[in-house]
Amino acid sequence: MSTPSIGFGAGPLSRAAALVHTLLTVEALLLVAASPGLVALLLLGPDPSNLPLAAVCLLPLGPALSAALYALHHRTADLTDLHPARAYLRGWRLNAAPVLRIWAPLLAWLTVIGFTLTHFSATGLPGWWALLLAVIGLASLLWGAHALVLTSLFTFRARDTARLAAYFLFRHGRATLAAASLLVLAAGLTALRTEALPALLAAPLLLSLLHGSRPVIAETQEDFTA
Repeated sequence: MSTPSIGFGAGPLSRAAALVHTLLTVEALLLVAASPGLVALLLLGPDPSNLPLAAVCLLPLGPALSAALYALHHRTADLTDLHPARAYLRGWRLNAAPVLRIWAPLLAWLTVIGFTLTHFSATGLPGWWALLLAVIGLASLLWGAHALVLTSLFTFRARDTARLAAYFLFRHGRATLAAASLLVLAAGLTALRTEALPALLAAPLLLSLLHGSRPVIAETQEDFTA
């Protein structure tokens, strides 16, 4: 009995090559899209007074991350049918405006928290307020991770995306924990190596975020889309 042959582009090696090609292409396009802000961010000093300027520099990163999530979600394992650049550009075009409606307020809110914590001694607040603000900041980042995935893959109004992201924050604890693990990893890479390292590894980190968000994506498709 003859075994069915595997066509070109369908074997394990081809799938691995397709994944590597997609990751490299998406990473390069992400860095190009976010480069105006990232270059300016690297030129800023570490002074806490620069936090508002840092938030402005990070504005282009939101659409860049969203387009990367879109391209990675729509990737193919077939080496003969790879169009990651086309998918990235389509994702940027579709999601740039919607994601900024979520990304800009999130950056503003995190800037307020960060500025308060770095100048906490001047606030006169009791010490437990600092811990509370840190917890709120972490929760905001995790909410933002869910919101970023939802905005990148679905078409909702900004307020509906915000509500769904808050709902999934507690509904799917494993997905939230996976996002928290990636945030810790990115923070660790930044602290131990350099601020540029998380940016250079953004594509595999985002692929991991998509993998951890599968329950969120599945429930959204099943219960919240027509």
